[in-house]
Amino acid sequence: MLFKQQALLRQKLFVLGSLAIGSLLYLVARVGSLDRLQPLCPIDGRFGPRSQDEIPLRALQFKRGLLHEFRKGNATKEQIRLHNLVQQLPKAIIIGVRKGGTRALLEMLNLHPSVVKASQEIHFFDNDENYAKGIEWYRKKMPFSYPHQITIEKSPAYFITEEVPERIYKMNSSIKLLIIVREPTTRAISDYTQVLEGKERKNKTYYKFEKLAIDPNTCEVNTKYKAVRTSIYTKHLERWLKYFPIEQFHIVDGDRLITEPLPELQLVEKFLNLPPRISQYNLYFNATRGFYCLRFNIVFNKCLAGSKGRIHPEVDTSVITKLRKFFHPFNQKFYQITGRTFNWP
Repeated sequence: MLFKQQALLRQKLFVLGSLAIGSLLYLVARVGSLDRLQPLCPIDGRFGPRSQDEIPLRALQFKRGLLHEFRKGNATKEQIRLHNLVQQLPKAIIIGVRKGGTRALLEMLNLHPSVVKASQEIHFFDNDENYAKGIEWYRKKMPFSYPHQITIEKSPAYFITEEVPERIYKMNSSIKLLIIVREPTTRAISDYTQVLEGKERKNKTYYKFEKLAIDPNTCEVNTKYKAVRTSIYTKHLERWLKYFPIEQFHIVDGDRLITEPLPELQLVEKFLNLPPRISQYNLYFNATRGFYCLRFNIVFNKCLAGSKGRIHPEVDTSVITKLRKFFHPFNQKFYQITGRTFNWP
């Protein structure tokens, strides 16, 4: 009796095992054929025909993955040729201003699938040694991209360097130029704060902001102090206008980019003739950092470096008042030239 029960159990196990193996083989065959099957309702059909300007998902994947490998020099010439990738001269440059939010603007624009950014500041036009290496050296510093994409670089020193406007004009007289500005006194203090932090890392002492910004002999604003000079936006812009019409510039509100970035980015998309692609989905507020961070997709998020958003030292209110009074007439002229007004004191 026991022998019969054991034999029956073995028979049941054999049948169950056969069924399991058979099911597994069917699933393997089924999965292998999925890529050959046409869906009843294709994705393109549900959302209408693809626009000529629309970038396929494959392009986005290369932009975030494969292009990164190419930038590191890991790609072969054959891979580059097969994927139709090129190193293009920039069609737009963020020329300034220092501590205005140039890095944030560049990273946020990189959310757009038609934009590819140069990761590092190239300093081609403001550095005589680099400029002497020629335009091909500059082009090879650019990231790989598809021909329909726009390459953008940023070097905030361009805005205040005298030789740069003519040099950029000689490269491309129709290039689009982006300037991001903040309230001038705040920008000057931010400039000072960055330098101060660098000194502290090296255990060096540094003057207080008040001592640098105010001439001790005249008690007036010290226009020889670089942080002050950089904030006189109109003086620098007038030099650029000798080579480029005002229509080739777009002024970005750096203060608004911090608190409400999407409207500013949408204005830039329009200026660059890009289809609107950046949405609120791509920007989320990080309460810990106190800044907006970037969401490229469901997997990849990015926040700016921890060095962004440094806490400014306290500055004597009388010095702040003096600086704002000094900058006021320059600000008014800047509004008139650019056609954009800011709520600066």
